[in-house]
Amino acid sequence: MNIFRKLAAATAAAALSVTLVSGALAAEFVAKIGHLESAQQSRNVFLEKVAKLVSERTKGAVEFQIFPQGQLGQQREMTEAVQLGSLEATVAPAAFLGGFNPAVSILDIPFLLPDDDATAQKIRGGAFGDAVCDSFASRGVKCIGLWPNGKKNFTSSKPLDDLADFAGQKFRVMDSNILIQQFNALGASAVSLPFGELYTALQTGVVDGEENPLDTIQRMKFYEVQKYLVLSNHGAMEDVILFNPAFWNSMPEEYRKIISDTFKEVIPDLIKHKEASVQAALDEIKASGIKIHKLSPEEKKAFREKMYPAARAAYVERAGDEGKKLIEVYEKEYDAATK
Repeated sequence: MNIFRKLAAATAAAALSVTLVSGALAAEFVAKIGHLESAQQSRNVFLEKVAKLVSERTKGAVEFQIFPQGQLGQQREMTEAVQLGSLEATVAPAAFLGGFNPAVSILDIPFLLPDDDATAQKIRGGAFGDAVCDSFASRGVKCIGLWPNGKKNFTSSKPLDDLADFAGQKFRVMDSNILIQQFNALGASAVSLPFGELYTALQTGVVDGEENPLDTIQRMKFYEVQKYLVLSNHGAMEDVILFNPAFWNSMPEEYRKIISDTFKEVIPDLIKHKEASVQAALDEIKASGIKIHKLSPEEKKAFREKMYPAARAAYVERAGDEGKKLIEVYEKEYDAATK
């Protein structure tokens, strides 16, 4: 079933659910929002919360219909549908959007955001976040903000007690030269493999290690075939909130402001919800007996000094002048926020 059939089926189901509510009033603006996570995961939980708050604050004039778990297609299909106007919105992992918008791949750079949530939000919600969003305008979609969705950590079948231990090891990455260069900078090598092949690749030694958020490591059982975990929080997993420009501009400014403000307002609770999920995952991983090393602030500084320049150079090479301007905005904001 292609995305147009999926959308038609979803629209019919949503319309039926509305007609079944006695006295229900039709909203003036209805947005179907598709994404990839399950109904229980943080992204969906807080999309549902935003939908409720937006409906209340617009007195029912704006309705969001949330479709999780790829019900409306894979991310590329949903992004293109938002661009074409057959889908009103999607909340997409930035890592899945680099082919569509190379500038957003800046979010692949390791140690981009500091550990402190408030400081990270200053960067995410300030001039840098605005500049990332602005980069989508020329691609035919409207970005209204970034949402945090956890951070990546390292695992391996070989010791990772310090920075030098990475040398000579093979790590699986997504198909991104930025991620390849971050490992090259550590003396490691990176192998691009499909996510679905990763467990077997770890089990058979095709690769020694990988990088993922803790809840992904737990859910996919990667810890069963790994002996070492480094709590590095090196890779920011950011979501991008994308709307179809025609739909967005069809709403009054008052409604657009309510929507943007509400997405931003829930971020602290979204972070707490994600942290609870991550902690539960870590508890399960610990129980397996895997050896865990948490990077100290000094160790993180050493890792960043090694990894950031190489990843930065790969990003600028990929994103060109647009990327160079964006990295300049980021570095100015980072320096100001972390002083």
